[in-house]
Amino acid sequence: MSMNFEIDEVTQQVAQTARDFANQYIKPFVMKWDEAQEFPIKIFKQLGELGMMGVLVPEEYGGAGLSYFEYNVVIQEVAKVCGAIGLSVAAHNSLCTGHILSFGSEEQKKKYLPKLATAEYIGAWGLTEATTGSDAGNMKTTAVKDGDDWILNGTKNWITHGKSGDVAVVICRTGLPRAKDSSTAFIVDRDTMGFSAGKKENKLGMRASETTEMIFDNCRIPDANRLGSVGDGFHQAMKVLDGGRISIAALSLGIAKGAYEAALQYSKERKQFDQPIANFQGISFKLADMATEIMAAELLINQACDLKNRKQPVTKEAAMAKYYASEVAVKVATEAVQIFGGYGYTKDFPVEKFYRDSKLCTIGEGTSEIQKLVISREVLK
Repeated sequence: MSMNFEIDEVTQQVAQTARDFANQYIKPFVMKWDEAQEFPIKIFKQLGELGMMGVLVPEEYGGAGLSYFEYNVVIQEVAKVCGAIGLSVAAHNSLCTGHILSFGSEEQKKKYLPKLATAEYIGAWGLTEATTGSDAGNMKTTAVKDGDDWILNGTKNWITHGKSGDVAVVICRTGLPRAKDSSTAFIVDRDTMGFSAGKKENKLGMRASETTEMIFDNCRIPDANRLGSVGDGFHQAMKVLDGGRISIAALSLGIAKGAYEAALQYSKERKQFDQPIANFQGISFKLADMATEIMAAELLINQACDLKNRKQPVTKEAAMAKYYASEVAVKVATEAVQIFGGYGYTKDFPVEKFYRDSKLCTIGEGTSEIQKLVISREVLK
């Protein structure tokens, strides 16, 4: 397989637009939103106007109609400034919007994608439950057929935009626990009776990205809101998560780059013994490791994006990119704090937040251990 390492003009332009937006409209408010756990919906509406909430959605459905390379740089550039906003951009694009784009009927696509792609609607996606993270086959949220409708009951946890989302894609059990083909995906509008938000999580990092429960109490939806075939929900979710892994890899890379660039700059300005600390091997070797690992992560992500664009199988490569990039984000953010010394432990400098935000990257969309499980299954096939 050959890869072109040149970044084309469109990708560069998209990256520059995202970079300028993040620096002008996100950077001044990063700590305010973080401290208050404020989910700044207005920012996502503005990103929607720029086409960044529907990067992969074809133009015929109101999206930007761009490739995974452009999607990758949008998330990266936003995450270099604020991981939390990057996370929400990723979740909206790849999960809710991505699921409807991949598996929705033509009628469903025409109804929901134009509103999601412009961020008129914010999207949520519900698979995880309190007791069934990786054990999704044993989910407790059920959908029972009642005439031409389905009745949903149960609670989904750790849902990005679970309160503020206007529409959610929800995977429910429609068969016996852990039975084959026993779950189905549904689209649920926010104003549906019996659909409400529960507890909002008070998180270590990514605090401006809303994470709440979604509760379904005899929530009745028409069969027209079913996504694909009955029993196909889990298979759909696994395919959606392939794209989701690329999203979290890009998010991780953005955080790593943000932390690295801050540490690099600081090491040139901070003086000890009458010279910049960058002159000392203890610091310069850290920077060398950070730069090398960031580049390696970027190459893995670009490979996954290339395969996805060409509609090739990407499960192994996406898991590798997500696993490696998320671990790099944590390592680079940790070393950045170390380079800043005591200042790195304060909220006056950006690396403290990169450090907190980075940890979610090794947990969200499946832990690093799950990625290793996915990779090992693929290489042992």
